[in-house]
Amino acid sequence: MAKALDPRSAPRLAALFLGLILARGRRTVSSWIRAAQLSDQYRRCYATVAAVGRRTERVAMLVLLELIKPLVADGPRVILALDDTPTERYGPHVEGAGVHHNPTPGPAGSPFVYGHVWVVLGLLVAHPLGGIVALPVLARLYIRKKDLGAIDAKYRPAFATKLVMAVDLVRWAHSWLKLWGKAVWVVADGAYAKAPVLKPLLVLGVTVVSRLRKDAALCSVPPARKAGTRGRTRVYGEHRVSLAKRAGQPGGWVAGTFDRYGKPTEKRYKTFVATWRPAGGAIRVVLVDEPTGWVAFFCTDTEATVANVLGLVADRFSLETCFRDLKQVVGAGHQQVRGVAANVGCFHLCLWALTMTEVWAWDQKAEDLVAHRSASPWDDRTRRPSHADKRRAWQRVLLAEEIQAVVGEHHDPAKIQELARRCLDLAA
Repeated sequence: MAKALDPRSAPRLAALFLGLILARGRRTVSSWIRAAQLSDQYRRCYATVAAVGRRTERVAMLVLLELIKPLVADGPRVILALDDTPTERYGPHVEGAGVHHNPTPGPAGSPFVYGHVWVVLGLLVAHPLGGIVALPVLARLYIRKKDLGAIDAKYRPAFATKLVMAVDLVRWAHSWLKLWGKAVWVVADGAYAKAPVLKPLLVLGVTVVSRLRKDAALCSVPPARKAGTRGRTRVYGEHRVSLAKRAGQPGGWVAGTFDRYGKPTEKRYKTFVATWRPAGGAIRVVLVDEPTGWVAFFCTDTEATVANVLGLVADRFSLETCFRDLKQVVGAGHQQVRGVAANVGCFHLCLWALTMTEVWAWDQKAEDLVAHRSASPWDDRTRRPSHADKRRAWQRVLLAEEIQAVVGEHHDPAKIQELARRCLDLAA
């Protein structure tokens, strides 16, 4: 990661990243600096964070090629996940912050949140211990047009909608993933199932899976063109297709067992091919009978199976789990910085810390990652290690290496005392 920065800042970034992993409590940039023992260089540390924010694509390229590529060597396709998430902030001088819709209002029930909104791109990879893990790679900071005026013109980014940012992220990833010789699929939230996203991705040759609105204006598939007919081939059929009527008909439902969230689940479904103008042509539609009512999904590849569509829809939830760990465990949004570049740099450092922790623990045994589960008898011993477990395990290894380096063959009392003070500072 440090190779993407100026050689004068690269060593500082490596040390600062170590502080990010070892920091405890409220993980502000100052806590990273203290954990990395860079307090005498704190001004340069903030400048390094801002430099990361201006070179996110270069660092993300290294993360993608050096860390994630070996994990997706098997399989016919690469799965990307798209979604946006807010990070709550405080203070009137935080650049780019504004009032946004709150997707998780919680017990307070507040429909809005003040802070930043990030459009995040992650790779979905099957974990050796079971299940799908989302590895975030790159993000874009969405700033409302009305909030851009509060940013100095020298540092003001150009306005872009979330849909444009989503296409830009996939286009960046596709430029590298196409070199791997694998098909690229994108599973996205229903908010991104719109023409400004679907049509550019269709041009790239990317397959999209997402949720379909119940009132989507679908059309039938046009009949085969007769020989000798003049004019262009029809793309959309003449008849409208009503999802509500298709779902309301009692006949035609088929029962099947699918792997969802790591467990075999039986579902009743209907599937058919229709045409949809936002997708620019034919799509595979899948209606699923849920206890709360029917829901509709689609795939731009008409040859896709129902198992593929429902499996990817379920796998997308791992990105939501990633957002939870990113905020609660890694501490994204806790950093008390104001500038746009510094905020972008802090968020991406948290993104890459989560990805690198997962990669470090990828081939580790479950019992090695959860060393203190005996101290929690109420815990489920059979569950897969959480991201917090993996982070604590990495912290133990890093501290053990540092202790071993000091308490080695040559015992230096001064270094041992300094190490003891450092461990106490990290613990309390």
